[in-house]
Amino acid sequence: MHKHHTVAGLISGLTAASVWGGMYVISKVVLEVIPPFSLLTIRLIMGALALGIVIYVRARKNGTLIAFTKESFWTSFLVGMVGYGISLGFQFVGTKLSTASNGALVTSATPAFVLLFAPFLLGEKPTLRRVIALAVSTLGVVAVIDPRTAELSPSLFWGNMSLLAAALTWALYSVLVRKVSKSADLLASSTIMLLGGLPSSIAFSVWEINTQGIGEITWGILGGLLFLGIISTAIAMFLWNYAFAELPAAVASLTFFAQPVVGALLGWFFLSEQITSLFIAGGILIGVGILIASNE
Repeated sequence: MHKHHTVAGLISGLTAASVWGGMYVISKVVLEVIPPFSLLTIRLIMGALALGIVIYVRARKNGTLIAFTKESFWTSFLVGMVGYGISLGFQFVGTKLSTASNGALVTSATPAFVLLFAPFLLGEKPTLRRVIALAVSTLGVVAVIDPRTAELSPSLFWGNMSLLAAALTWALYSVLVRKVSKSADLLASSTIMLLGGLPSSIAFSVWEINTQGIGEITWGILGGLLFLGIISTAIAMFLWNYAFAELPAAVASLTFFAQPVVGALLGWFFLSEQITSLFIAGGILIGVGILIASNE
């Protein structure tokens, strides 16, 4: 791996995961007013518009439009359906039917699933170093999340299965992004991927609005929507895609583990939640795992 690309890819992946780790507080507030799939639809539209503006400005500056084939368009669109249509749908259902701690624990299986898909879809064989890095980082994330808080009662079974499906399909999406990025412009394909999530999210949001309605939209809610649409969708999703375009999938996937760490740190900072010695040890192990993988 080229050192400059490795550092840029790692920073991009860690930044994206950190933004997602911190967006739960804002999402929680906005979800009190706007139902999940309606919020997802707004996020995807805002994200695609923001990236579309960047593409337009870049085209004006360079004086050329991006050459994008019909095949590239539909490939990107279908990859977006996997990530933003199917995976996020499973995540919403799983979070609703299970618990937040279960969600954090089950979706942390994503990097392991990436290691599973990468050899078949990308021809990237799992090296011993990458397997060790994944094992060390996974041990760290287990310490950070503390599985003792998880609930495995039968009543949560379908919620936990949905969360597992979310982890599996997000891993598949991430590996497919790396495959698409080898033959298409990353900014354009990232924009089309966001649009790929719209058919299912719009269908579900119409049903939500008819059954639940939408609450009062205040300036605070609008601010939350801008953060979720531009920062955590347009910017973070593009950075995540960039990480997978620049790094081997197994290495890029480890940056996902920044999400529970940042979430816990924000909980400590804003909500006075306790930081344990187990959390600190876990954070160190995650860092060590990422270093092992990136120095290959």
